[in-house]
Amino acid sequence: MMEEKYKKEAVHLMKEKFGYKNTLAVPRIKKTVINVGVGSVLRDEQTQNAVAKDLAEITGQKAVPTLAKKAISAFKIRQGMVVGYKVTLRGKRMFDFLSRLVDVVLPRTRDFRGLEQDSIDKSGNLSIGIKEHIIFPEIFPEEVKRIFGMEITVVTDAKSREEALELFKLLGFPIKKDNK
Repeated sequence: MMEEKYKKEAVHLMKEKFGYKNTLAVPRIKKTVINVGVGSVLRDEQTQNAVAKDLAEITGQKAVPTLAKKAISAFKIRQGMVVGYKVTLRGKRMFDFLSRLVDVVLPRTRDFRGLEQDSIDKSGNLSIGIKEHIIFPEIFPEEVKRIFGMEITVVTDAKSREEALELFKLLGFPIKKDNK
């Protein structure tokens, strides 16, 4: 789906537009990182396990706990406590996840009008924030005990923001047109 679209269409169009001589010089998506914070339920291990299970169900890969690097007494965090979960996707799983994200999940989001161009940083990485994980079709809202948000970062090897913006548009990401 998205991987085929990249190989068949995007590479050719990117080579034309930016003048790449070699196919390997065309920017590509390296990995996708999905990050969830569990700061509000630090003490409740059962809820943390439910968050990890839902994240694994969404991504198709086991979530890795992220640990606090140092103690912060104001937030009641001790060094080594689980403060979140993350999943790093590469290859086929990554493209499957991104296809579902673009074709199914983002259109299901309430009042969604497209991704802002500002969500692409100068290194060419796209960051998307999702407030409710129940918009994913793998999750049944009736069974969810706690709704959580997540941050999705799509990492590319683009040299500039413009290259990454063009790559995402060619792959079908719903990016808003610039209103200047």
